[in-house]
Amino acid sequence: MRILLVEDEEKILRRIERALKSSGYIVEISGDGEDAWFRGDTENFDAVVLDLGLPQMDGIQILKRWRAAGRLMPVLILTARGSWMERVEGIDAGADDYLPKPFQMEELKARLRALVRRSTGAAQTILQAGPVSLDTRQMLISIDGATIDLSILEYRLISYLIHHKGRVVTQLELTEHVYGEDIERDSNAVEVLVSRVRKKIKVDLIVTRRGYGYTIPDDLPGPDDDMPDSSVNA
Repeated sequence: MRILLVEDEEKILRRIERALKSSGYIVEISGDGEDAWFRGDTENFDAVVLDLGLPQMDGIQILKRWRAAGRLMPVLILTARGSWMERVEGIDAGADDYLPKPFQMEELKARLRALVRRSTGAAQTILQAGPVSLDTRQMLISIDGATIDLSILEYRLISYLIHHKGRVVTQLELTEHVYGEDIERDSNAVEVLVSRVRKKIKVDLIVTRRGYGYTIPDDLPGPDDDMPDSSVNA
């Protein structure tokens, strides 16, 4: 999952950045209102953590511009402003949640997980795809109850596809949300990663739609059902 973190206080920014990266997120940072608005308007993020008190352009202005332009990514507002009127203003501007400073990092991560889940139509902490379970709180993936040992990239791949279950995700989109800016966009790294995950989990989970991308089907059988023909997989 790719997160845009917008905060101009260096100490707070680095604390949040470390916490989110340790939770498996790709974190892109910005400390300037103009830069944050441009990046949120031109790049795709799974969620935004947005401070209100920013140089150049404040968080409310940024949020209003994003929503006016049809940018629908979930936004969690952070602010030292504590009055109920300011909270209402942020929500009316298009915020999905609001967290006043100071805050506990675990609460921020929990709220962010909930926003990402709801934005993809999932309500529970544990997401299911056939015999595969994704525990978004503990960053664990299990098959029929047995936990699978995965690298952070393998976890991000399965997590992103399960969050978008039933939708075909292009290779470019997966590159952005699994690797971020750490890899060339025309790289075949996603193909290699998908192949590695398939060998490791030994379950027909990820289906290739040739010429389009990858998907985890909505109707994937559960552990007590017969698995589908794997001939569509690459």
